[in-house]
Amino acid sequence: MQATQRVLSLPHRRQDARHNNRVNFFSPGYLDFLPDWLRIILFFADLSIRVLSLFWLPYNRKPVVALGWLMAIFFIPFIGFLAFLIFGSSHLPQYRRARQHAMNDLIRETTGGTPQLTDSDGLNEATLVASQLNYKLGSLPLVGGNSFTLHNDNHEAMRIMAQEVNKAQRYVHFEFYITAYDEASKVLWDALFAAQKRGVRVRVLIDHIGSRKYPSYRQLTKMLNESGIEWRLMLPIKPWRLQWQRPDLRNHRKVLVIDGAVAFSGSQNAIHRSYDLKENVRKGLEWKDLTFSCTGPIVEELNAVFVSDWYSETNQLILEEIEAKIPYVPGSMRAQVVPSGPGFETENNLRLINYMIYNAEKRITICSPYFVPDETLLQALTNAAFSGIETTVIVCEKGDQFLPNMAQRSYYETLLQSGVRILQYPSPTVLHSKFMYVDDEMAFIGSSNMDPAHSRSTSKYQPLSQTPLWWMRSPTLREPTKVSARSCVMARGPHARSALKSPKISADSGHRSCKTWSGNARNMREIGMTALSKRYLRLW
Repeated sequence: MQATQRVLSLPHRRQDARHNNRVNFFSPGYLDFLPDWLRIILFFADLSIRVLSLFWLPYNRKPVVALGWLMAIFFIPFIGFLAFLIFGSSHLPQYRRARQHAMNDLIRETTGGTPQLTDSDGLNEATLVASQLNYKLGSLPLVGGNSFTLHNDNHEAMRIMAQEVNKAQRYVHFEFYITAYDEASKVLWDALFAAQKRGVRVRVLIDHIGSRKYPSYRQLTKMLNESGIEWRLMLPIKPWRLQWQRPDLRNHRKVLVIDGAVAFSGSQNAIHRSYDLKENVRKGLEWKDLTFSCTGPIVEELNAVFVSDWYSETNQLILEEIEAKIPYVPGSMRAQVVPSGPGFETENNLRLINYMIYNAEKRITICSPYFVPDETLLQALTNAAFSGIETTVIVCEKGDQFLPNMAQRSYYETLLQSGVRILQYPSPTVLHSKFMYVDDEMAFIGSSNMDPAHSRSTSKYQPLSQTPLWWMRSPTLREPTKVSARSCVMARGPHARSALKSPKISADSGHRSCKTWSGNARNMREIGMTALSKRYLRLW
């Protein structure tokens, strides 16, 4: 009997031994296997990280953001602190910010002779104050005498760009967040290569991360090198060359300037509307954008944005291609470029958008593919709706990015309860335009998404890299259609909504917010509280 008991107990003893040799990371002594000196170092490192974080993290950060990082560091000190070092700062490296400040001062000095518009030019007080705010933030003045044409087909817009490039005689400046050499953009790139061959100075800026993942990236960079075109990657991530910043800090601008005479901008990237991805083709996803072409003094302001970005990437000044004095041309179409992004510490786009909302009296309409408002923007919108101002938000029915789409939906209930009207553009089309108009008086179009991460981390409204905002004024404007945001165009006039009107869409004289994009109210689906509840039940 005793022998049997010994035999039966042996496996249990072996199992206990194996169990005792395991390291339990949740027990107080899980580091006992380490040498004493190493445990002492880890203890003081852990303590130093926690104490340092208490004094360092809350400085110059929003309380919610600081609290989130503090919790991460206190629960998982080493991993949390490492993540903070990589992703914690929403600003570019100091040397890049210094270059941006230097360029702002230089542009302000260079264009200092431009007459400032005043109330005697027909500006109301709200518009005048907004233009002064934008000038203070972005260094570029409100100018008149501009003309704008909207292009609502991505591929047709690139063909029109190519036609203008073929007319270039002095220079072409090309700056896009995403581009590729494909069947849609081929006509534009071939025009750029031909311009370089005939002696036109062609400069190209493309975002490193934005363009890298698309199939023809290597082919395009090889063609650029062989063509002799001067080109640079914007915000490159190359640690081995000491080129490093937070990976999500990007330049989201889309700007094309030809000879300082005509410029293009908007929400559109220089790529096929399916973005050349098989998954998008399989799902039938196609991006719907709005691009505008413009002439007049506003072209020089867009060119100044390119010159600033070129200096940031190359440390080369090309001031000979900035007019010493932006010409003043009287006229009702007034516009102003307001660059923003991680190179600016003042969140230019967000300040302007909030200003427009708080000065609205009748109606507000916002269109954004990624609508994730921060606390200030959410409060401004709901306050407007509670005050009886007709407030409409236009979004995609189904976005191309899962997490932003879910974050966007989480705000629907709060918005609807305050009286905000939410319209969805039907899938599988991805409504990529970004625009906003207020009281038929002011509007902007550009490349900025309405989300805080984007406004701070990208050049545009959020985060991310940054793009321009414009002001337009026209007594003939009536019904809006498409616009985009990292760059933004602002319009002012008794019928400013039609500044955003597609030339292919006829509009009624009355206000039709649900016709904003397609011209057909049946294409837009309104969300109500009942529909929202059913949708959440299906999701969860």
